[in-house]
Amino acid sequence: MPSDHEDHRIGPRDLTRWGTPLGRWLVRSVRPLGTWLGPHWVLLLIIAIGGGLAAALTAASAEVYEAVAEADGVAALDQPALNLALTLREPWLNSLVTAYTNVGGPVGMPILAVSVMVLLAVRRRSWTPVILVPAAAFGSLLMTVAGKEAIGRLRPALEFAVPPYERSPSFPSGHALNALVIAGIVAYLLVLRQHRKRTRTLTIGLAVVFAVTMGLSRVYLGHHWLTDVLVAWTLGIAWLSLVVTAHRLLLTLRRPAAGIAT
Repeated sequence: MPSDHEDHRIGPRDLTRWGTPLGRWLVRSVRPLGTWLGPHWVLLLIIAIGGGLAAALTAASAEVYEAVAEADGVAALDQPALNLALTLREPWLNSLVTAYTNVGGPVGMPILAVSVMVLLAVRRRSWTPVILVPAAAFGSLLMTVAGKEAIGRLRPALEFAVPPYERSPSFPSGHALNALVIAGIVAYLLVLRQHRKRTRTLTIGLAVVFAVTMGLSRVYLGHHWLTDVLVAWTLGIAWLSLVVTAHRLLLTLRRPAAGIAT
């Protein structure tokens, strides 16, 4: 059975080889810390610091977003998107989309994430899913809370929404942000052990479809504005990139000779 130490490739790409000057500088900077604390503690430290920075940057970006939306009409995307959703609604489709969006809600998504995490950890006899999935989810939650508190943007009027209604602030969409991050980190963990390019492409494609459709379902139901979803996707990609980078550093610190592209 493969060990954590073998999770350093995605297809032909060696994740412990850093081809850019910035990447090599990052490895040189972190390696002494890894020698002192150990690779796993460095991973957790980077994710903890990154989570705090992500929450702060989310709050700051929310203020910038609000100013830009007022200045150049970015939010003009919102009403046309809602109008389009209204024209597409049918009772049967409303029920179907509501059931689907519940998968990405505060109950459905944790159950899904924990189930996948346990399955991967047990089958692989690995602690990596137990570290990465909660870390990714916790950072996503921090960004969602920070963004909502920073702006307090109102959701679309209830007359345009499909029940059950939601009362929390609208920006950013927690469903969209959490779905992207969880689907992304699960896809990353899966492709680490997938050797066929077609299988990896399918895995990534399914993750993208899940994240995109979950976000669009929020607009269809009138629970979020389109820009709430678009910004959530942007924040989710940024946080996912940080978590994956932290894991790559863990893998690199475990292989003393690694870190420089060949």
